[in-house]
Amino acid sequence: MLLLLLGGCAQNPLVLQNQVQTLQQQHQSLTAQAELYQRQAQELNENNEQLQALLAQARQRSQVLDDQLTALRDQLGSVTGQLARLREEKAATEQRVEALTASLQRRGGVTITPNNSFQQNLPAIDLPDVHVRRDGDLVRIELPGDHLFDPGGAQLRSNGTNLLTTVAGELVRSYPSQIIGVEGHLDHDATLGRPPMQAQQLSLARATAVYEVLVTQARIDPRQLVVAGHGANRPVASNATPAGRQRNRRVELVIYPDRAASSR
Repeated sequence: MLLLLLGGCAQNPLVLQNQVQTLQQQHQSLTAQAELYQRQAQELNENNEQLQALLAQARQRSQVLDDQLTALRDQLGSVTGQLARLREEKAATEQRVEALTASLQRRGGVTITPNNSFQQNLPAIDLPDVHVRRDGDLVRIELPGDHLFDPGGAQLRSNGTNLLTTVAGELVRSYPSQIIGVEGHLDHDATLGRPPMQAQQLSLARATAVYEVLVTQARIDPRQLVVAGHGANRPVASNATPAGRQRNRRVELVIYPDRAASSR
């Protein structure tokens, strides 16, 4: 018995040593697994941060697209409103032209009789930016469009009306019975982005607005007046310079060497 006990005690250190080694191996394995899990957790954390950054960028891009969409909707609404106003102006201009045509027809139209003695001096008009010139047998009085109208419109300014009444007083004195053309003109830039017909209508609308002042305020006989709109088709200066374009934006009063029958 003693020998057996001594033999069992001799084997205990070996058993303990094996157990210790086994535990060490398990500890190392667990440590390696813990390190692996830690690295995976770190990678997941980095991936999560990247996903958060991508999500933030996506949200920013979405906000930018929303803002752009809102701006485009606002622009569309503005363009739609402008188109509606242009249609209204076109309809109003056509109505004025029809009314003027009907008025002339009711009055029997304009009968032109020759007047070979049309050799008068140029009218005494000395106003800033108003040009008076001979054109063969015609006399042309250029009224600056920028003084008469706001850009792109056909509504007369108050100082434009004053300019017209001043010029009309000289016309009544110098040409009491002559045929007078009222011609609207635009520069090249004023027609950019406009269909050709729209530019023509704007020049005609401006000439019509001048016509109405000459008839209602200057009391010129409407049978003396002929209205036309030429768009940008008849420049008097180069459209390559600001000064030239400014001069081309004009309304011309054209004095013909002929008298209107039955005019005052």
